[in-house]
Amino acid sequence: MITGKNYIGTQHSAKGHKTYKTFNPQLNLENEWDFSEATSEEIDAAVALASEAFETYKTISGVKKAEFLNSIADEILALGETLIETYCAESGLPSGRAIGERGRTMGQLKSFATALTEGSWVEATIDTAQPEREPMPKSDLRKMLIPIGPVVVFGASNFPLAFSTAGGDTASALASGCPVIVKSHPMHSGTGELVASAILKAAEKTGMPNGVFSNLNSSGIAVGKQLVQHPNVKAVGFTGSFKGGKSLFDLAAQREEPIPVFAEMGTVNPVVLLPEALKTKGDSLAKTYAGSITVGTGQFCTNPGLLLGIKSDALSTFIEQLSDEILKIEPSCMLHPNIYDAYNKNKNSAISQKGINVSADYSTDTLPNYAKQTVTTVDGATFLKNSTLHQEVFGPYSIVVQCDNINQLEEVILNLEGQLTGTIMANTTEISKYSNITSALQNRVGRIIFNGVPTGVEVCPSMMHGGPFPASTDSRFTAIGVHAIKRWVRPFSYQDWPKQLLPDALKDDNPLGIIRNIDGIQTKNKL
Repeated sequence: MITGKNYIGTQHSAKGHKTYKTFNPQLNLENEWDFSEATSEEIDAAVALASEAFETYKTISGVKKAEFLNSIADEILALGETLIETYCAESGLPSGRAIGERGRTMGQLKSFATALTEGSWVEATIDTAQPEREPMPKSDLRKMLIPIGPVVVFGASNFPLAFSTAGGDTASALASGCPVIVKSHPMHSGTGELVASAILKAAEKTGMPNGVFSNLNSSGIAVGKQLVQHPNVKAVGFTGSFKGGKSLFDLAAQREEPIPVFAEMGTVNPVVLLPEALKTKGDSLAKTYAGSITVGTGQFCTNPGLLLGIKSDALSTFIEQLSDEILKIEPSCMLHPNIYDAYNKNKNSAISQKGINVSADYSTDTLPNYAKQTVTTVDGATFLKNSTLHQEVFGPYSIVVQCDNINQLEEVILNLEGQLTGTIMANTTEISKYSNITSALQNRVGRIIFNGVPTGVEVCPSMMHGGPFPASTDSRFTAIGVHAIKRWVRPFSYQDWPKQLLPDALKDDNPLGIIRNIDGIQTKNKL
């Protein structure tokens, strides 16, 4: 049942007078529920409760926290069709996408639970004492990762489940031992409340402290700003626009005690089309990339918004085929009228730039909030001179840059801003020939793809979802996969500490049975 209230731990609260509704972009009308925006008093209460819960939650064993995460997954599934229907009503996305994203959300939770049960993620490191060492004795030093405190997570507009209330940021923060306060996204607050209820039910069933999770409503930026500035909040997770992520990053840096903001801000994800690949499989590439550009109405942070090639008959033919293929695809609904309007505004701004040619522009009338896909082209010199053309157009839009030669192609890559992904379409002989292109692209991206598409992000330990700024605010960390847990922890050392008072991960007899680094050797052995 959707109440429209804030969840401050287990307490439902609606003390404010400001309310708002979510919107159904498919029906082009507001949904029925009223949501109460969190007040300053409710924000303070949620953070205070999270701080209190942290003192207990950080001491709970990995196995018990794993039970909590697995229980969240079970409770999300138990929401059944109510969750799927609400998701669709608030996003305009089809039920198949909702079901798939629910499965991904549950899978993320279970993967962190598996990591917690195994336990080696804490990176326990022991350097034993050498009291007889000359010229001075060596102390006993033991180090492990520990949680940093209450984390604020901002729900993402384009993934109401997998990057929102119980998404990767929340799952990884809870796994680390940090309580979470979610600033629910105003476009899918009903979906967020249902998931929040599942998290709290799981917390109660598994004996987690009250305050380990809270969910606050907000129609704008006020609640998020107060949360980031709150002195007891220790870190922030965000997925969204560059403008939003950079604003939060700046707010956090201006605090008396600056805190990390791990913002994944979306990019144009360049695709390099090398000459031989275009000659031998240009037609199939055109079909593949028409689908990738339009999948999810182009609303993925890994959407291929930039295609790079060297001027040739093969590239010209590819542009024609891509334009033909993309116009065969029926437009689909965007997440919200505001996102639809922003797409058209940004697309028109890009098209109006000097030197841009429109190769494909869907012109048939569509339903409200349905985005019309567009492909444009520009020469390499113009692209290099105009940074506006480098910017993301969030939606089914892509620009093809036609470079004069391989040197200009490399120059274009070197002058790109940081990206989440980069792709090279080539055969194995060709990619070896252009190793400088691979090297240049590697310096600008977090993940490099060979003969594939960037859309579709596997959830596994080897996945890197992040990249050099402005793709993310810290290129050392991923937002996807179990290593995302490292954003919410810090290394901590015990020196000559009483053995019986050490955490289990650092005790001589290794009661957790985890892999540890002892005097430079990876082992599960006891000391």
